[in-house]
Amino acid sequence: MSQILLIGYGAIGQYVYRHLAQTSHSRVAQVLCRQGRQTEVRRLLGEGVSCVTDEASMIDSIELVVECAGHSAVHQHLPALLASGRDVISVSGGAMADVELEQRLRQSALSGGSQLKLLSGAIGSLDALSAASVGGLDKVVYRGRKPPQGWKGSAAEQRLDLDALSAAEVFFKGTARQAALVFPKNANVAAAVALAGIGLDNTMVELVADPFMKANRHEVEAAGTFGCLNFAIEGNPLPGNPRSSALTAMSIVREIERRNAAIAIG
Repeated sequence: MSQILLIGYGAIGQYVYRHLAQTSHSRVAQVLCRQGRQTEVRRLLGEGVSCVTDEASMIDSIELVVECAGHSAVHQHLPALLASGRDVISVSGGAMADVELEQRLRQSALSGGSQLKLLSGAIGSLDALSAASVGGLDKVVYRGRKPPQGWKGSAAEQRLDLDALSAAEVFFKGTARQAALVFPKNANVAAAVALAGIGLDNTMVELVADPFMKANRHEVEAAGTFGCLNFAIEGNPLPGNPRSSALTAMSIVREIERRNAAIAIG
């Protein structure tokens, strides 16, 4: 049975933990949480799973690391974990907008003989986009459309009065790298699209606050040698946390299952 270190135990981490507890191929052996959350996380976990606050306390039997704690966790923990030879699954692709961090992660994975797998998270179609990039892409546009409350706590509040919107407003246009740096908690999807296609500096992004939306909508347009692609998805949040995409949590479980399957798709 594969032993997993889970970084983060918020809504996504708890979803992953519950689903893996029902499998025979993998188990969460340790949870890495930030300082100050140990007591709460230990209470939620119960017996059989230890909670640590740094990668130095990781047990030797850990084979796979799953990160679902955000960009700060990527900075703080992933270079050392990759250098130790453990593969890492991450849903924080927006962290790759930091050129220095991206180089550190790449070098750590090369030196450790490991791999960092960035998941599609809240969006689909990235397998097709990645395949299309082989033949050459001319254009990739990502559009993120959320209800106003979905942008609260972000830089959108400095550009719009989110409580007073009566129509949809585009409040950001730029590259995926710019979006990931300005909206680090909201642009992981944009970064995933960019990394699957033509890169952070060539992928264009539009971010929209729409008072008529009830769910988060992600749209991808692409054109190239392969033809053209238009994809859209409206994702539901995880119960109890409107900021966490249910599909993001599901994509983690799916990737772990794929790694352990006799026949894998995608």
